[in-house]
Amino acid sequence: MEVRSKVYTYRTAVKWTEQKKGIISCEGKPEIQVATPPEFKGHEGIWSPEDLFVASVNVCVMSTFLAFADRAGLAFASYQSEAEGRLELVEGKLQVTVITLRPRITLQAGGDSAKAKELIEKAEANCLISHSIKTRVSLEATIN
Repeated sequence: MEVRSKVYTYRTAVKWTEQKKGIISCEGKPEIQVATPPEFKGHEGIWSPEDLFVASVNVCVMSTFLAFADRAGLAFASYQSEAEGRLELVEGKLQVTVITLRPRITLQAGGDSAKAKELIEKAEANCLISHSIKTRVSLEATIN
């Protein structure tokens, strides 16, 4: 994958609305309601920073896989992935210590499973979000 020597800037805003809730926004995109999670006396059914952190890694690996699969001409029918982040107390501070990704890639007839495995592993190794965090990312891929 060719990486161009450029600098990109991403801007978001957050606004407190009530209780332990707020709205995140980004120009040109829909707003997302966010809140402190229930584990910390927050709210059920609303995206939390912890959810978004785990989702960011999951989406980044998918996006990176899609780019690599496109370049390699991999014939696949579907991609789905579940992700799980473990939040633990480490040296007196809460930290997400590991994010486990469980992508499931279904190949089209005649699809190359060895190539799919290689590409998903390459995607995880090259995910820019994974590179930007100290949390360990574990990959448990299933290729059908």
